[in-house]
Parts: sequence; C-alpha cells; structure tokens
Amino acid sequence: MKVITSHERADMDALASIYAAALLYPEHQPVLPLKLNRNLRDFIALYKDELPFRERQELGRRRIEELILVDTQAIAPLRGMGPHTRIHIIDHHPLESPLPKGATFEGEPLGATTTLLVEKIRQRGLKLPKLGASLLLLGIYEDTGSLSYTGTTARDVEAAAWLLRQGADLSLVGRFLHRPLSPAQQEALSRLIAQSTIQTIQGRSICLAAIELAEYVDELSSLIHQLMDIYEPEACFMLARCGGSVQIIARSSTEAIDVAEVLRELGGGGHAKAAAALVENRSLAEVRERLLQLLEEKVHPPVRVREIMSTNVHTLPPSMSIREAAQLMRRYGHEGFPVVEGSQLVGMLTRSDVDRALHHRLGEMPIRNILYTGPVYVRPNDPVDEVQRVMIEHGLGQVPVVEDGRFVGIVTRTDLIKLWTPSAKPSRAEEIRRLLEEALPEGLRQLLLQARDVANEMGYSLYIVGGFVRDLLLGSPTLDLDLVVEGDAIRLAHRLAPQIGGRVRSHARFGTAKIILEGERPPGVPPSLDFVTARTEFYERPSVLPQVERSSIKQDLYRRDFTINTLAICLDRNRYGELLDYYGGERDLRERRIRVLHNLSFVEDPTRILRAVRFEQRLGFTIEERTARLIEDALDLLDHVTGERLRHELYLILREAEPERCLQRLAQLGALEHIHPSLRFTSETAQRFARLRERFHAWPAEWQPNGTHPVGLSEDDARASALSLCYLALLTSQMDAEELASFISRLRIAGDDARFLREVGRLREALGQLRATVMLPSAIYRLLHPFSREARFVLSVLTDSELVRQRLELYERELARVEPHIDGHYLRSLGVPPGPIYGEILSRVRDALLDGQVRTPEEEEALAKRLVEAAHKGERG
Repeated sequence: MKVITSHERADMDALASIYAAALLYPEHQPVLPLKLNRNLRDFIALYKDELPFRERQELGRRRIEELILVDTQAIAPLRGMGPHTRIHIIDHHPLESPLPKGATFEGEPLGATTTLLVEKIRQRGLKLPKLGASLLLLGIYEDTGSLSYTGTTARDVEAAAWLLRQGADLSLVGRFLHRPLSPAQQEALSRLIAQSTIQTIQGRSICLAAIELAEYVDELSSLIHQLMDIYEPEACFMLARCGGSVQIIARSSTEAIDVAEVLRELGGGGHAKAAAALVENRSLAEVRERLLQLLEEKVHPPVRVREIMSTNVHTLPPSMSIREAAQLMRRYGHEGFPVVEGSQLVGMLTRSDVDRALHHRLGEMPIRNILYTGPVYVRPNDPVDEVQRVMIEHGLGQVPVVEDGRFVGIVTRTDLIKLWTPSAKPSRAEEIRRLLEEALPEGLRQLLLQARDVANEMGYSLYIVGGFVRDLLLGSPTLDLDLVVEGDAIRLAHRLAPQIGGRVRSHARFGTAKIILEGERPPGVPPSLDFVTARTEFYERPSVLPQVERSSIKQDLYRRDFTINTLAICLDRNRYGELLDYYGGERDLRERRIRVLHNLSFVEDPTRILRAVRFEQRLGFTIEERTARLIEDALDLLDHVTGERLRHELYLILREAEPERCLQRLAQLGALEHIHPSLRFTSETAQRFARLRERFHAWPAEWQPNGTHPVGLSEDDARASALSLCYLALLTSQMDAEELASFISRLRIAGDDARFLREVGRLREALGQLRATVMLPSAIYRLLHPFSREARFVLSVLTDSELVRQRLELYERELARVEPHIDGHYLRSLGVPPGPIYGEILSRVRDALLDGQVRTPEEEEALAKRLVEAAHKGERG
C-alpha cells in the first residue's frame, strides 16, 4: 500500500497538500491525520462525498510500502510502517535535520507547500474541479495570510492566480478562511492578552504570552496574529500548556529574529518568520524560562547608528551665505548639509530651505538664519530605528550624529534603504580572511595588520580597495595594494614609519603618503607602502583633473571608475575581512560586465572610456548596454583631454598581454580617432601585433632596450616597456612624417620615445631599397647600421617581404658583427694624420670585408695602404 498524509492538528495547507499530492500520485491513498483543526473538520463534513480522503482506521493492518509526507518533516509512525517503508517528504520549509536512511526530500522556501504541488499540477496539465481548485487556494491563502505574510513569494501569488483561472470560488474560500472565533478561542485570546508581556531582548521588542488550558483549543495559530496586531512587536511567542505538553507558536516580522532557529532547540521547526514546537513533560514556567535563554542567545541585536553612519562629512560654517551654500549643493548633489561651529552641531541646512530663501532674494543672508535646529540628531550607539523616527518627525533626509556634544557623522535615507534591503548573502568575513592569508606573503600580511593596529589606535579605519580586491575575488590576486585610510593618511604614515623602519614621502594636496622601507625586508614585502586618505572628487568642468576633498570610505569608493573597482576589504580589528560592496561590484564580477556608477562618469573623466575597454578585454568581460551608450555619447570629450593623460592610458593599454584586442575594440567604438585622427587599427595591424609579440619573446635574453626607457627597471619590466614601445611604433607606422609629428605633439610623447617613433618612420622609408633584387652586403650594412636594434626589429615585423626579412636577419646574425682587423692606430703607423680620412678608409675596408673582397688581416692592410696611397696622390694632384 502507498499512502499520503500530513502532520497532526492539520491546517488547510496540510489538507490541500494531501489533495494535490493525491492528484499527482494517483496510486497513493490520501489519508487524513487523526486530529484536524475545526475549519478542516467542517470543510470535510460538508464536502466529504466529493473528496478522495480516507480515515486512518480504514487502512487496517496492511503493509505500507511507500509514504509521502506533505507539509511536515516529522515522521510519525503509522500502523503498517517498518524499515521497508520508503519515505518521501514534500515541504515548503528548509530541511531541518538529517533524513533517516532511505528517505528523500523535496522542497523550496515558499509561502505554502500547496504552491509547490500546484506548480506540478499545472506543468502536467491536470484538470481541477471547482471544489478542488478552491481547496488548493484555501491552502495557499491560509498559510500566507491571503498573500500578505512576509514569507509569501511571487510563486505563491502566481499559483493563486492560476487557481482562480481554474474556477476557484473566493466566496467558499472566504467562508472557511475568515471564520469568527469560537467561544473557546475567544476565552483563550482574552487570557493571552492578559498574560502578555513585552520583553526587550538584544534591543528587540518580543511579545511573550503563556496560558494553561484545561482542554485543547482548535486553531491557536490564528490567535497569535491577533496578538501581533495588538502589540506590534518584532516577534511573538505564544505558549499554551494542555495536559502534559506545551504548544509553542511563534511569528516574526524581522530577519533579526529567526523563530525557526529558536524553536529548533526545543524540538520544533518551521521557517524564519513562522514556526512551532511541542514540548512534552515540562511545566509552562520551565519552557518559558528556557525560551528566554534561547532568545538571549539567538536574537540579533539591532544595527547601531555607528555601523552605517558616514564620517569625514562635508560641513558648512553658520556664517556662510545662502548663495554659497546653494553652489555647494549643486556641486556635490547633496540635499542638505550639517552646519557646524568648531565641533558643535548648530543645525541642518536643507535644499528646500535654501531654494525658498533664494526665491525671496535672500542669497547674501548667512545660513544660520534658516537652519533646522532642535533635537534633530542621533548618537552613535542609538539603534537605526531612532534615525527613522527623527527622519519621519522632522522631514529630514539626513540625520547628523553627535557624540559627547561633538558632530561625528551623518546617516542618510539611502543608508537606511540599503540596510533594510533584503540580502540573502551571509557574512563573507571568514572566507575573505582565508583568501587574504592565501594571497599575501606572511611578511606583508603582518605588516598590513601592524598598520591596521596603528590606524585603529588613532581612531581611523584601514581598507584595501580596488584592483587587488577585484582580482582576489576573481581568483588571480596581485600584490598591487591600494590602501585607503578613513582618517588622515599622512598622520598615520608618520606614526607607523618609525615602527617598521621606513621614511615618509607625502603629498598634502591629495592626502597621500608613501612609506619607503629601508634595510632588509622579509620575503614578499614590497619596497614601499602607499596610503591614501579617503576622499571625494569634484570636477569643475568635463575632462579636467578633479578637485579633491577628504571624505568617507563610501564616498571614496563612489568616485572610482567602475563598479568592479569599488570593492573594499576592511582590515579593522572588529571588522577584519568584511567586504564592502556599496555599488553592486561583486554582482558585476559574477555577471562579467563593466558598468559605470553614474551617467556623468565619462563626462567627468573621458579617459574612463579607454579604461573600460582595457578592463573589458583583460578580464574577458562585456561593457554593459547602458555604459556602452554613455561611451558613445562622450566620445567627443576625448578631444579635450590633455595629451599627457591620453598618453598614460594608451601606454597602459600597450602594456596589456594582448593590446591589439583593446585597440580593435576602441576602433569599433570610434574612440581611436578621438585620441588622434590619424590612428587606425585594422585586422592586418592586429596580426602584426601578434607577430611582433611572438618574435619579441624569441629574441635573445641578453637584448636590452637602448636607453629608450626609464632606468631602474627590472629586466622583466624593461623588456615589457620596450615591447610596448615597439607596439606603439607599429601603431604609428602607417602615418606620414607630418601625421607622426602631430601625433607626438598631441600626446606629449617624451623625447626618447618620440625619437624612436621618428626613427622607425625613417627606416620604413628605406624598405624600398631593401627590396632591391641585388644588394651587396656592404649596402645592407650601410643602410641599417645607423638605426637602433629596436627599430630594425619593428621593421622586420612591418615588412611582408621575405627578402627584406632575410636581409634584416643577415644583418643581425652576421653583418653587424663584422669589424676590420686594422684600426686608427694602424693608420697612424702609416703616417696618416688623424681626421675624417680615418673613418672613410676603415669604412671602405669594412665594405670590402663584407663583400668578400678581402678576407685576411694581410689583405686588409694591403687595401688600407692602397687607399692611403690613393688619398696622398689625390692631395698632390
């Protein structure tokens, strides 16, 4: 025999789930639990003949081969069950404990189990009678509070809508769903209200109501909603003792109180917002005491103001004019400013008050005359609910934070919205700490923790931000650390430097400091650490460098180019490993897309167009649609960017592993021509880039750039720098002399690099001579010798002529190494006075050696003597 059943004291969701499962598994018998709630008994009594349910006593002693349990995970024994019985559980709560051997489970977090089964009925195209559709709708409505409970999902609503289309009768649903309380329920509710107490646990309001019952009362769960409506607590626990057991029913309206987690300790279960338990052989007082202990352990304290407030906030002095304040509001886009005198909060200035004052032509009046004053602040240790109260009572979008009479920060409406936006993501701190330990050499990690300790002692916070965090989460971390101080980075550096044996270089305008480490360093520790004060930026006009002001970490991250670069890791002692993701950067990493933070991003800094492409191609991401449209709209602004900034971004692109991909994408977007009108990039150029890279890496390791790059680079950096310059020469090789001069001028290309580009241009003009059918080795030598090895290398990639490549290789392999045996000393011994004639004679001898006209030192000397004699004759003649 195969059976479907549910839990005792079954509710409408349980009954509807049994009915739905019977439609899906027609070979199973739908069996009613022994104890049913009152509305279920009335429903079955009225419609028994139209429903397939069987009473348990009708089963007899037959062997149960399969058992399907719906809307419960508690496996109560049935007559006929044994070790042979296969058990399958279907429930809308997460699995609460390991299953017995051989048992299976299916379920998802939905408002009702009925929803899960209705979806299967719909997928199979099963037809429902009107009564059946109404029963299933009753099951969903009862467990979701007619789709109003917080646990209700979109799938519950969709299932209910489908049932209505199948003919579910709302009048029938209403008769059995909204029934008046029975006399026993009314009496129990009255006693529950009288016995209710409001407990404040971990800063949360919790209603506790406990009563003794002489006999069982149906549908006690409906009474807890009455208590929630009366007292409006964050959670309610209702305890009712009858006979030898205590029934606990719990509801919660906040993520901070997971009632299922609490009642699981008492043998119960459910989900975060609704749960129940049955405790046997304990007194009401004992259960209540144990419940209070569990609440102290399990309830999460409220978020405090200090956890979400911003520090280093821009404030205004009370003497500032209203007109000046209005300009600052437009500059920063703020709806208001705290007004501070010394360290004391004077009041809040709102945009609406400023607009009204300007309307009345009061622009020169000091802002102290229009401030919002009074108790319009919160303290750092206040719960965030206090912020909400102040905002509502005073109509403010920003609430200042005051500690010991001093202004210390601000909380905005956006801070609250982000805090209260549901998030299914658990804390990542432990995972992030592990990733840091794996990525950072131990010496460097200890150095960062030492810097963290000093920062915390000074009242500052320290963060790793940007590219390191991005690459860490992508699984390819680098050691390029960007350290941001929520405080004064220069003061921190001066405090830390003596402790770690370093000296400080700082830049006061930008709030940056570099600690240069002296002496022997542990393995993996870089020669310096860079610290930056958290700051915000304001662009006076498009395409120019911004003005910088000290700010909070949140505002510091907002000034960055793309969301994937706004991630930060806090190093503070009490927040070590906390991942800050204010702007959806981690989601964009998962979805592999490049996205700007706001619509004016490329207007403020058009070079971000080049960076967007560089990150897109390096990471294999895609520039998302909105960002691509913003790039298209801002292309013309590249024309106004300084040459130095364009050159910097172009050089970074040329240092990428495959720069041709970036350049092809820039050409596709139409950006290359805005760097310079003569820049072109074709598929043929891309092939040459790949060919150049392949040949470059095959060059002898002893090759070094000949003075075209900064000194002090490592060998690898020097070769990478030389390679990037060769790429640039390829990129500009199609320009004529005038175009190249314009390009060099526009991008302010440095002297040595500019000389190299011109050199490649001149050598390219010699390609025609190198293609000559017949060419003596000496002619090849004279043509190529004046040029650098790098220029000759670029030419070998530029040419499509196999003959030219052979002659270039001949020069590098043989001709460049040929030197005459004789030298100036020998010529002097022949009585030749020093002068230009030395070079002419030695050059003629080298030509003869190259062309095979002389082969031995004796033949060189004989030729030199003939040339000297010819020169003397010429002079006498």
